[in-house]
Amino acid sequence: MAFIDYYKILEIDKKVTESEIKKAYRKLARKYHPDLNPNDKIAESKFKEINEANEVLSNIENRKKYDKYGENWQHAEQYEQSKQQQQYQNASQQQDFAGGGDFSDFFESMFGGQSSGGGRRNTQYKGQDFNAELQLDLKDVFTTQKKTLTINGKNIRITIPAGVENGQQIKISGLGGDGVNNGPKGDLYITFLIENNSDFKLDKHNLYTTVDLDLYTAILGGEITADTFDGKVKLTVKPGTQNGIKVKLKGKGFPVYKKEGQFGDLFITYQIEIPTTLSEKEKELFTQLAKLKNS
Repeated sequence: MAFIDYYKILEIDKKVTESEIKKAYRKLARKYHPDLNPNDKIAESKFKEINEANEVLSNIENRKKYDKYGENWQHAEQYEQSKQQQQYQNASQQQDFAGGGDFSDFFESMFGGQSSGGGRRNTQYKGQDFNAELQLDLKDVFTTQKKTLTINGKNIRITIPAGVENGQQIKISGLGGDGVNNGPKGDLYITFLIENNSDFKLDKHNLYTTVDLDLYTAILGGEITADTFDGKVKLTVKPGTQNGIKVKLKGKGFPVYKKEGQFGDLFITYQIEIPTTLSEKEKELFTQLAKLKNS
């Protein structure tokens, strides 16, 4: 099995930090993403390699094992256990397993050859856990949706519940690597990276926005149309509304994760627009109002 240099794939040095690994992965993932390179087999292959490298190096423990055991890092624990057992069994003969062969020889013996007792090893081990990042826009998680991901060359269709939060991680059992000796499959861990490109600020489940209000409506009252996250609503403005006043629209906020039909609230702040250009007639009328106010 040819050795795969994950550091080389991500174009980074072995001494890089976690944040630098994440930065390098995002840069290359965008560059070679299948959506940006349709029908490009080379880009597709490169994208798979980048994801595989990130799944290993972005996990602290897996990275340590990879740095020590190379291509056999997934079986590091089994290697250590068997190494200790053989050292114990051969202690009387003063034999040290570490000097008897390289990693590849050991794993061939462990998983493909015969044990020292003449029988084949049947110990089952769980497969590797996969880690992936999924970048979405805030509007993408306002409703529950299905999405197809490419993980290690396999297309996996998942359901993304409405209201999933930025940085939240979910576990999907059995979608990781294959187990050893018919052992159980590993799991898939997905971390959501959600960007907010809307005019709304999200705080937990509540949304916040600002609506411009003309001076005349603020003074006299009236009806306006305002945007919510999923459409428009009509609002009644009370006469004498002050700048900075907030109104709450109950249930017009963001959906609550895995709680069907539950939503936060929407808070609208009125920002009164002061006219910067007035006609002569308007100036005259405002002058009369000022005189009335001061009389």
